[in-house]
Amino acid sequence: MDKVSIVLPAKNEAVGLRKLLPRLRELQPTAEIIVVDDGSSDDTVAVCEAAGVRCLSHPYSIGNGAAIKTGARNARGDIIVFMDADGQHDPAVIDALLACMAQGYEMAVGARSTDSHASGHRRAANWLYNHLASYMTGRPVLDLTSGFRAVRRRHFLRFLYLLPNGFSYPTTSTMAFFRAGLPVAYVPIVAGRREGRSHIRLLEDGLRFFMIILKVGALFSPMRLFLPVSLLIFLLGLGYYGFTYATEHRFTNMSALLITTSVTTFLIGILAELVSALHYKEADAERRLLRRPPPKD
Repeated sequence: MDKVSIVLPAKNEAVGLRKLLPRLRELQPTAEIIVVDDGSSDDTVAVCEAAGVRCLSHPYSIGNGAAIKTGARNARGDIIVFMDADGQHDPAVIDALLACMAQGYEMAVGARSTDSHASGHRRAANWLYNHLASYMTGRPVLDLTSGFRAVRRRHFLRFLYLLPNGFSYPTTSTMAFFRAGLPVAYVPIVAGRREGRSHIRLLEDGLRFFMIILKVGALFSPMRLFLPVSLLIFLLGLGYYGFTYATEHRFTNMSALLITTSVTTFLIGILAELVSALHYKEADAERRLLRRPPPKD
């Protein structure tokens, strides 16, 4: 049976942890629980010590993603469950995530209902992120930014170098798993109200999420990004040529520049596709190794 580790990144989350840790102990008595203290200035460490929970501390605040990476590196379980320490995630859902893992999925994500998002702006932003990520990965992404998920540790560690130190590790890990051909399941959840104030800045972190979707998409599925851009530039060049030919009866330098740029963009996409094949090669080699029969005595 797979051993389970539960990792909770925490920055000044003593209030939430005081309620959450006893419940985790009650519902998951055999799981390893790790709290990663990201430079907290409150009683986070003392709350962990009182609950008898392993606490790893950063000397200063590095970021939520950095705390996730610290927890993943130090976890001993075959499966890691990541969840927020602020009380938004119900520990009772962990069994549903683990049930998906037992069915052969390599990642199980708690997909929040629309009622779980506090504001209309956040609902709209998550809708946009989910649809853009679905296009880039070629699979439906129901909740790109949910921090409540279970992952197979050996796969998650492969993509650790891709994870940013900030608040967008769910975005990167979801897209990386999809594009590596690893099955991902979604479990419907309703996120509760957090204890304390959120550390997420909507505009700044929203722009960062958008850039990470493009970056990871370009890394794992480059032609889905470069081909539409190349086609758009080509059509602009062709349209501008038609306009100038009709009005001035000549082929302008701008038309030539746009068409040349479209060809260059397309060729960059082909090159990026060849580079991304190295990631698939690694995944295929690992799958072949796992299917290899054990040596005979």
